[in-house]
Amino acid sequence: MKNSTLLIFFFFQIGFVSAQKPLYKDPNQAVDIRVSDLLSRMTLDEKVSQTMSIWQKRSEFLYDANGNFDIRKAEKNLSFGLGEVNRPSENPNGSLNGSYGRNPRQMAEITNAIQKFFVNNTRLGIPVMFHEEALHGLPAKDATSFPQSIALASTWDDELMKRIFTVVAAEVRSRGAQHVLAPVIDIARDPRWGRFEETYGEDPYLVSRMGVAVVKGFQGENSEKGIDKSHVMATLKHLTGHGQPEAGNNIAPANLGEREIRESFLPPFYAAIKEANAQAVMASYNEIDGVPSHASTFLLKKILKEEWGFKGLVVSDYGAISELQSRHHLIETQAEAGVLAFKTGVDIETPDITTFQYLKPAIESGKLSVAVLDETVSRILKAKFLLGLFENPYVDVSKAEVVSNLESSKKLAKEAADKAIILLQNNNDFLPLNASKIKTVAVIGPNADRKQLGGYSDSPKYVTTLLEGIKNKLGNKVNVTYAEGCRLIEESEWNRWYKDSTTPTSAEDNKGRIEEAVKVAQNADVIILALGSDEGINREGWAENHLGDRSSIELFGQQNELINRLSQLGKPIVVTLFNGAPLAIQNVQEKSKAILECWYLGQEGGNSVADVLFGSVNPSGKLPATFPRTTGQIPAYYNHKPTAQRGYHFEDNSPLYNFGFGLSYTNFTYSKPVLNNSNIKIGENASITVTVKNSGKVDGDEIVQMYIHDLVSSVTVPVKELKGFKRISLKAGESKIVTFEITPDKLSIWDLQMKNVVEVGDFEIMIGSSSADKDLQKILLKVEN
Repeated sequence: MKNSTLLIFFFFQIGFVSAQKPLYKDPNQAVDIRVSDLLSRMTLDEKVSQTMSIWQKRSEFLYDANGNFDIRKAEKNLSFGLGEVNRPSENPNGSLNGSYGRNPRQMAEITNAIQKFFVNNTRLGIPVMFHEEALHGLPAKDATSFPQSIALASTWDDELMKRIFTVVAAEVRSRGAQHVLAPVIDIARDPRWGRFEETYGEDPYLVSRMGVAVVKGFQGENSEKGIDKSHVMATLKHLTGHGQPEAGNNIAPANLGEREIRESFLPPFYAAIKEANAQAVMASYNEIDGVPSHASTFLLKKILKEEWGFKGLVVSDYGAISELQSRHHLIETQAEAGVLAFKTGVDIETPDITTFQYLKPAIESGKLSVAVLDETVSRILKAKFLLGLFENPYVDVSKAEVVSNLESSKKLAKEAADKAIILLQNNNDFLPLNASKIKTVAVIGPNADRKQLGGYSDSPKYVTTLLEGIKNKLGNKVNVTYAEGCRLIEESEWNRWYKDSTTPTSAEDNKGRIEEAVKVAQNADVIILALGSDEGINREGWAENHLGDRSSIELFGQQNELINRLSQLGKPIVVTLFNGAPLAIQNVQEKSKAILECWYLGQEGGNSVADVLFGSVNPSGKLPATFPRTTGQIPAYYNHKPTAQRGYHFEDNSPLYNFGFGLSYTNFTYSKPVLNNSNIKIGENASITVTVKNSGKVDGDEIVQMYIHDLVSSVTVPVKELKGFKRISLKAGESKIVTFEITPDKLSIWDLQMKNVVEVGDFEIMIGSSSADKDLQKILLKVEN
């Protein structure tokens, strides 16, 4: 009887505790159980609220006139909870991008204040997520700024990428955000497109490897079990076709067939989901075959969820659901736009409460089912549980400042910039320069003393320009003179990427600058000429009053006139290019001794370029995209089909610089590649080995590349495709053996039945230093039944 009483008392205690502490608040319960319990307690209003986010409406819903949290506004507008608050680093009273926004402590304070409201002042206490951009670092005050994406791709170093975005994740999370809208893994095939710089280039395999590494950096290695307090949830952008828009115009239709989508545009998304467990995907603005991505059941349901088994969140691009009505004209009202996107599989609307506010009446009228809503809300709640927000909703304010000011992060930014720089030309080994043999260096050009970080940037603690970097490097040993040479645009503000208007500098106004540059250069032993583009010229064009695409990839403004005049002096010219996309630079090639492609190199850019110029760093970057000779060659990507690129009348149709190309201050020699087995069966693996030797006198890094071509196939395939690469470091005279595995997925094609298969026949396996035929050695692999 006594034992029976104790047992009854024990079960009574459990029942009492359970009544006091719901299952969803018990961290010892499985996530799915917590999600189910919480969902069962939610009203329709609370469920719909989880699908929404706010950005520009923060002043209306969350902030007072000074940009501080206003609990009265929150209680009035957000009492049912909310899915996300967007870009808390920004202060609505400052500039759009947050250059006058919140420092680390201030951002941590505002996220804690907002989070406290949702945890303590809503009925169920569901935490809110905060999202930020994080393309090449958190675009917020005092955050570390790494090289722009296209520059990071030039490193061909996926291990480096993982380290970089582990740091970025820690900076984001320490300030109170947990979700980032990155990485961009679009395949970029048109350098007129202003968003080219945000990508990892034109090749599906390279982009896939970069994307997998970035997601692992953001989320950690074991994110399927949860994302810890130093990592964040990543979002793959943009599904899909975004990087080959019609005429290079942002958001224009992507005129692609299903096979090409599967061959070229989907592999990076598939790899990042399957290998790195990416937790979120963003649909793209563009349409494919008449169907915008936010309304594409083919993309969001058939492929993403059914074929790939994706269980994470689908996030809308900013305003893209509204555009189903306002731009694409698929339906008549904003309410219908919201219902259409929601049915298609979009879980969260960004950036503001616009169309998903109509989900509740759609459900009440029977246009939408509660079951579909429950599935969506379950995914959102699961993300919040995996992020640990129910147990750890707040951040340590003092830690935020520390994490954003680590010496190790600055060193990593420098390493990334060093590895990103590409030596495109070096006539007669003109570089590196010997400072002891130079009396005067003239640093000239519109980008010589201009701080450029590329899109989705803000104000890090410092940015080193080329002029500053050279002065830092040379000190008083060499006389350094400077002239702007010519100006590209009049805007000089820090946030010119965000400004709607851009004012090109007139040729008349640049006459005097060119004359001044000629005078300065007359007394120099060598001219360092900084050309390229500008953040205000080639950028994301997000509206008709905010354009960013170009009709030409020729050098903008009077840059060719500047180099023409300087070349008449007979002085040696070294050109450093700062830009976000390939440029047509035949004139530069003809008139310069050496050319460095620098892209936008982040906060350490000037120091890194100076180290390369004067030999402290041996350049090792390789091109992640083809450089056409002219605008008319576009598209010029290397992995084209056999009937493409026959040529043009009276013109050389070869690229100016091939995909994968990049010189060094040393030389590398390759042995003849050897297959471990030249005949394999379908489904079997092979491997290929090559010995690479540093045959020069300087230590250096080489990026060894493997390409494959199916010689005869049931459908057409590219003339060659990158299927492997390895970055190796070699001391002068040192050799290393490099081995690549050739697995079935590297031999497969999408056949006539749209099945991914390996066909019997001969495959060309190519090993070398770039995609150019002259740089590759070929060997045959036979595949049999």
